Amino acid sequence: MSLPEDEERLLPLAQRWPRASKFLLSGCAATVAELATFPLDLTKTRLQMQGEAALARLGDSARESAPYRGMVRTALGIVQEEGFLKLWQGVTPAIYRHIVYSGGRMVTYEHLREVVFGKSEDKHYPLWKSVIGGMMAGVVGQFLANPTDLVKVQMQMEGKRKLEGKPLRFRGVHHAFAKILSEGGIRGLWAGWVPNIQRAALVNMGDLTTYDTVKHYLVLNTPLEDNIMTHGLSSLCSGLVASILGTPADVIKSRIMNQPRDKQGRVYENILC
Repeated sequence: MSLPEDEERLLPLAQRWPRASKFLLSGCAATVAELATFPLDLTKTRLQMQGEAALARLGDSARESAPYRGMVRTALGIVQEEGFLKLWQGVTPAIYRHIVYSGGRMVTYEHLREVVFGKSEDKHYPLWKSVIGGMMAGVVGQFLANPTDLVKVQMQMEGKRKLEGKPLRFRGVHHAFAKILSEGGIRGLWAGWVPNIQRAALVNMGDLTTYDTVKHYLVLNTPLEDNIMTHGLSSLCSGLVASILGTPADVIKSRIMNQPRDKQGRVYENILC
């Protein structure tokens, strides 16, 4: 039943526009989280890229020349060779990406949970609905955010290109978008979208599904109540499961996104080879 217009105007913003409010809140939370964790994301991308072409050409001898040997040494190497602030190389498109991705997936998941699937009579959200809803939400959010993810990955590799004596590809975020658009058109902005949405589907299946399941279990079977401790433990479990499920597709996605678009410089044709 809809409220009179005068009464509706008196409602808080979150109640008047619940979907828009959740999108904005998710975007703000994602921005803060991205700024705090971006150095980890940068080291992850560098580790995913190292040795991809060299191993194919030089075999085992390339392993000896690999510059990084783990997360800590990768981060220290970036600081020593490129500077401390380079740990945030590409953070701007990463923030753009997280605002679109986090907002899109949460709004989609909430809509699927509340409207499309619905909860059971005991107000519990069944596991199979969490799995399907999480995967669909991840696919929608990541497809929308693919252009920003593409720019983020390529800008994260600019520091390494400079150390290797290669010319830098971009002067900044907007130049990166413009260059990719001019070279590959609209379609070029969605390079690597197939492994990207596969990764998102796996991550969200593990993330949202595990979070709902663990929280429900803790509230029903332990002395914990629905508070920050319960949410924190649920988040830890969901993050671990999501990382394990999504890492293989994440490596494929990063390598496809970073490779040149022309056929001469292309290393991978598709997600299989």
